[in-house]
Amino acid sequence: MSLAIGLVELNSIARGIETCDIMMKAARVELIRSSAICPGKYMVLIGGDTGDVRESLTEGIRCAGKNRVDDLILPNVHPSVLKAVKGEVHRENIRALGVLEFRTVSAAIVAADTALKAAGVSLVRVRVGSGIGGKGYFVMTGDVGEVKASAEAAAAEKSCAARLIHSVIIPHPSEALLQQL
Repeated sequence: MSLAIGLVELNSIARGIETCDIMMKAARVELIRSSAICPGKYMVLIGGDTGDVRESLTEGIRCAGKNRVDDLILPNVHPSVLKAVKGEVHRENIRALGVLEFRTVSAAIVAADTALKAAGVSLVRVRVGSGIGGKGYFVMTGDVGEVKASAEAAAAEKSCAARLIHSVIIPHPSEALLQQL
């Protein structure tokens, strides 16, 4: 059994709540997050066995209809992505930071997974949707070379490249900045 996540972003809060209900009834999946996000959008993020996530996501997309903004299914998701989305973050041994910002939540999640699989980096934070205009971003750490390689891989990911807003690498971040993360 491989762990997968699925996400549907909608431009309607009411339709988003209905979509969440449909998705939860469609298959045996875990509801990771279901919430309104800026600007007036709604996201449903689920996890579980790849087949169940695929089945649930198919029904969610059907229910969302014309209100669907974006969606994703990410089979074999890196376990750190799931932890970071849930708010469990890494804050130890920070050497360099890479920050990538995307227009959609789904692009940020796919890019974070790609970055983790590309080189020896760790996630410091993943932030999706709320309070940031419906965008998503993630912060990773590692050696400068690893962070750069991971950022390049994430930025080149086909489903993310057009949604990338900006990417920065910060070698030896200041302590004041680290306290704010």
